[in-house]
Amino acid sequence: MRALRGATTVDVDQPEHIQERMIALLTQLFERNDLQHEDLISIIFTATADIHSAFPAAAARVFGLGDVPLLCAQELQIHQSQPMCLRVLIHFNTERQRQELHHVYLEDAKGLRDDLLE
Repeated sequence: MRALRGATTVDVDQPEHIQERMIALLTQLFERNDLQHEDLISIIFTATADIHSAFPAAAARVFGLGDVPLLCAQELQIHQSQPMCLRVLIHFNTERQRQELHHVYLEDAKGLRDDLLE
C-alpha cells in the first residue's frame, strides 16, 4: 500500500469552481501515477475553513469514485497558511516504490511542497 498527496486552491468558494479544481487535481494524480480504480483503498479530502459551499468528495463522485470510501475534514487553521486550499490523500495498492510516485500540487498550492520535483 502507498499514498499520494495533492493540493490545489480555489479562487472563489462556489460549488462549481470547487468541483472543477478538484477534478483537475484528481485527473493529474491519476494520469501522472497511472492509478487504476480497482487499486484504490480510500481517499481523504481536506479544505481550509474559508471553504464551505461544497464537499470536495462530491467532485470525486462526479469523477467516478462514488464506490471508494471518501472522507472530508477541515484543515487546521494555522497562521499564514495557504487560504482557499483543498488537499487530498489517496491510499492505494501498488508494488511501486515511493520514488516512483508523483505528488501533484496545482494553482497556488504549488508552493506548499518546494521539496518535491515536478
